[in-house]
Amino acid sequence: MQDTPNKIQDLRSRIDSIDDGILDLLNERSRVVLEVGRLKSGDNLDFHVPGRERQIYERLLGQNPGPFPNDALKSIYREIISACLALESPMKVAFLGPKATFSHLATMQQFGLSAELVPQKSIPAVFEEVEKGKALYGVVPVENSTEGVVSHTLDMFVESALQITSEIMLEVHHDLLSRTGRLEDIKKVYSHPQPIAQCRQWLEENLPGVPMVDVASTAVAAQIVSDDYTAAAIASELAGSLYDLKVVRSRIEDQVNNFTRFLVVSRKGCERSGNDKTSVLFSVKDEPGILCRMLDPFAKRGINLSKIESRPFKKKAWEYIFFLDLSGHVSDPDVAAALEELKQCCQFIKILGSYPRSM
Repeated sequence: MQDTPNKIQDLRSRIDSIDDGILDLLNERSRVVLEVGRLKSGDNLDFHVPGRERQIYERLLGQNPGPFPNDALKSIYREIISACLALESPMKVAFLGPKATFSHLATMQQFGLSAELVPQKSIPAVFEEVEKGKALYGVVPVENSTEGVVSHTLDMFVESALQITSEIMLEVHHDLLSRTGRLEDIKKVYSHPQPIAQCRQWLEENLPGVPMVDVASTAVAAQIVSDDYTAAAIASELAGSLYDLKVVRSRIEDQVNNFTRFLVVSRKGCERSGNDKTSVLFSVKDEPGILCRMLDPFAKRGINLSKIESRPFKKKAWEYIFFLDLSGHVSDPDVAAALEELKQCCQFIKILGSYPRSM
């Protein structure tokens, strides 16, 4: 046992040496990235290629022998890539704010902490920021696994020329937060309507009769509760830290697998990555059997449809538009042929983008 302190010191010296090597390699990587950026700038090429990021993740995660976990490896490389991109060119990303919302968490998950993340007051404001070129990307929620679609996002695609360039799947955990941290002190609960709905069973069992107050976002709820010792907020752990709130109960969502899907929009589309998804917006003619006919081009080519959503067409009463997610890239021959055939039974059709499938 007398040798234990010396052995620990030797191991710590090895760790220091390894860390020095990692630091040298990070700076060497940064210099190479700057050279890539210089070449791209000279040829007027896009400095950010989402498909390239996916290739990096897939290669590293696929060859990782452990024991270092893949989730941690991906998180680390998210920040490495984010910092290196910031060296090439400042990357501004608009998201549905305010800070500490789940949209903010999704944006950080996708772009890292080195990007300039700018909160917007509404989904249309996110689209506008990107359309005007004030932000390179925008991040908006599109659906939740338990509560369904975010209709405002789908509606924006009808008029917007923006393209979907990637998707983000965020596992959502809701915490009940307050100033005191005591359940018995809570006389009302604030949150966005969707988190309230996602926690309804827990709330009915643990806070029966306590009023639920809808607000614009989970972050706004946390901000309100920071000044009210009799209230609680359903929000993220990040919101609790930002507004100095205590956790009354963690993970109060009714469904264990509670995910929200976010879309990243930009003015330019994506090249084929090899594992892509394509989103389409269209309106069909009002004819007998039209719904069957619109699915047939995909069925006979074996193309998987992962989502079909209908929305009322606001410009015409009793007409509907469809949002479709399918496997593959618009440049794939089968996908291109299926979409061309679909056009024959459409009043209009719009390709919203082909982009790497979320990992």
